Amino acid sequence: MATDTASDAGTATSEPLQVNGQSQLGDVVAEHDVVLTDFYADWCGPCQMLEPVVETLAAETDATVAKVDVDANQQLARAYGVRGVPTLILFADGEQVEEIVGVQGEEQLRSLIERYTE
Repeated sequence: MATDTASDAGTATSEPLQVNGQSQLGDVVAEHDVVLTDFYADWCGPCQMLEPVVETLAAETDATVAKVDVDANQQLARAYGVRGVPTLILFADGEQVEEIVGVQGEEQLRSLIERYTE
């Protein structure tokens, strides 16, 4: 997974960022205007189905996409009340604004992101 960093604060990255820990997620949320955070597990079938959608959204929208492995980051998942995977949490201007549990279609997620990036 590439650790693509944007040169301008608030500019989205084109690939998902792997996040480990609360402070790293806090930094990503602080540095970018809109962050879609994918809480996932490697063993989760629905998470694997969602992965290409998340990668497309990272490449094609103004949101930065962060990925959090819930097995490696159980405390972080607990802090956000993640009880099932996949769970997507959308941050806008540093605040949690949406939470989506389960697999969602690309168009649904794209329109959700666009609501906060326009």
